[in-house]
Amino acid sequence: MKKASILMILGSAFILGLFVFPMWNIRLGAPQYPEPLGIDIYINGLQGENEFDIKNIDGLNHYIGMKILPKPDDMWEFSVFPLVISIMAGLGICIGLLGFLDKLSHNWFLFWFILMSVFGVLGIYDFSQWLVEYGTELDPNAIMKLMNPDGTPMKYNPPLFGHKKLLNFDAFSYPRLGGIMLWAGMMITLFAYFVGRKSLKKS
Repeated sequence: MKKASILMILGSAFILGLFVFPMWNIRLGAPQYPEPLGIDIYINGLQGENEFDIKNIDGLNHYIGMKILPKPDDMWEFSVFPLVISIMAGLGICIGLLGFLDKLSHNWFLFWFILMSVFGVLGIYDFSQWLVEYGTELDPNAIMKLMNPDGTPMKYNPPLFGHKKLLNFDAFSYPRLGGIMLWAGMMITLFAYFVGRKSLKKS
């Protein structure tokens, strides 16, 4: 059980990498931009991959009527997400410590994993909704108003994951190190549950 508890502590601590490294990245490439424009998404705000990426993306968005990229104060998620991650990391570490002291069973490791998974699914859903809103709620007075062949307004929301063609831009959306650490930390805690269950059977 002690080995499982150490894994639980390690996995819970891993998700704190979100405070240091970006969780996700959206990158736009086009012939007129030899250096692609990129946005790193942290749990507490957005940051351009290069110095002027945010400014250049906002300039492009202005022409087609998209909103400017949100500042931390513009989205409640940038305040709530850090709080949720802090609480979940602290809770996971406490559960691991209590398990190490034989005060809790390995079932608590699974409880933490399921709870964190629920928050993760809600976070992904919220992120996808933000992308849809960002790319579809356009300013009717925009300089450029582009239509699909069927006459409907063109949508510009980047993909949640993978590649999508937006006009002459190639949009790519993939997790970054913070997101990978979140996933790895959760998998470690799930592994800790199975290690704890196996040690219980042996005993």
